[in-house]
Amino acid sequence: MEYVANDATSRGMNSGLDTGSDLSFDALFGAVEQEWQDQALCAQTDPEAFFPEKGGSTREAKRICQACGVRDECLEFALEHDERFGIWGGLSERERRRLKKQIG
Repeated sequence: MEYVANDATSRGMNSGLDTGSDLSFDALFGAVEQEWQDQALCAQTDPEAFFPEKGGSTREAKRICQACGVRDECLEFALEHDERFGIWGGLSERERRRLKKQIG
């Protein structure tokens, strides 16, 4: 990925959904900031990679997640908040749904 250390909180990002609106980093994580968010690699890279178009590749986002030190916290957040879109904690929505079924 060619993007480096962007301030994702100050720029809009495409959600990958055909809603016609952009999401900010705050919209992505919600109004209540979590301590781990400042350390999240996704906040320092191209946020569009985490919301690929339908059928698009998730490979780049998952690669970034693998190197992220707060991946577990991110995944926990996504599971607790029933995030339905995007890559969170290295997992797609389908993978998170499957994991939720496994853990009950």
